[in-house]
Amino acid sequence: MTNVNVLDPGASALDYYGFELRRYREAAGLTQRQLGDILNYTGSLVGQIETARKLPTVEFSQRADAALNTGGLLSRLVKLVMRSQLPAWFQQVAELEVRAAEICSFQTHMVLGLLQTKAYARAVLGVIDETNLDDRTAVRLARQQVFEKEDPPVFWAILSEAALYLEIGGRETMREQLAHVLSFEHNPRVNIQVLPFSAGAHAGVQGSFDIYRFPGDPTIVYTEGYGSGHPTANPDTVKDCSLRYDHLQAAALSLKDSAELIRRVMEDRYGEHLA
Repeated sequence: MTNVNVLDPGASALDYYGFELRRYREAAGLTQRQLGDILNYTGSLVGQIETARKLPTVEFSQRADAALNTGGLLSRLVKLVMRSQLPAWFQQVAELEVRAAEICSFQTHMVLGLLQTKAYARAVLGVIDETNLDDRTAVRLARQQVFEKEDPPVFWAILSEAALYLEIGGRETMREQLAHVLSFEHNPRVNIQVLPFSAGAHAGVQGSFDIYRFPGDPTIVYTEGYGSGHPTANPDTVKDCSLRYDHLQAAALSLKDSAELIRRVMEDRYGEHLA
């Protein structure tokens, strides 16, 4: 167990966050319990965050910033904390998401992480391994803050129709998830298409992949296996996957027709009227 008296702010982003939280709290002359009362959290939680034993949330950070007059420091730090908690092999991808001007994603069987709801993400991450599930879910959802940037990336997502029917987390979770996908329907920077079953053999049959484009850096293609990620800037791979994505977009339903299909599946398969 980490001791508050020996907490090393240079050990990790989480330790640095805890160190700064404690420093600002003490400067304000507050005990952990008093700060907890102000933030509407327990003093015990404040202590756990200060000693790097508990992950802070975005909401906690915003409240603490306001209460301690930090100038938004903790809200900035929490992004680094969340990213540092990702599996080592995935941290580079999270950095690509933050820097990219355009992201193109193709998913063969489920809704991708940047569009997942809390319940859906929890169900996906909880398969086989339920350890630290709350924290792991919070870390995944924190990546979605990329859409809240002052200049967010243009995001293109192609989902296989199978992703609409694979019942992850139960009917209520799926209904909520599809409703969340539809919430982007009129957002010009988030464009979601469905590749229908009727497309048959298609350019993405070899599996899911993502393309990250940047204003002044080479394009990156990312593929993923069990417990490993494979980013590459190889020109031949980038050219091949870019061509594949163009063909997938051509084979997919239009943005409008995709939304109509998602809405129909949400009501017909997961609607509240069903027993």
